Amino acid sequence: MVDPTSELEEDVDEESAPRCATCGEPALGTGHRTVTWVDGGDAVHRHFCSPSCRAGWDDERPSAGG
Repeated sequence: MVDPTSELEEDVDEESAPRCATCGEPALGTGHRTVTWVDGGDAVHRHFCSPSCRAGWDDERPSAGG
């Protein structure tokens, strides 16, 4: 997988792209969104392939109250 803290440029292919936390598709392109938080001293990342998948995500962050 590509380092989630780096810029995802056009040369990233579907196989090495992070997967959408909602639908499992490659999270690439201009619709790509990332949510990052710290949990127990570790950085946790969730990637999304589109704003609609981001909106449909069952937010698991401790501060989300869910």
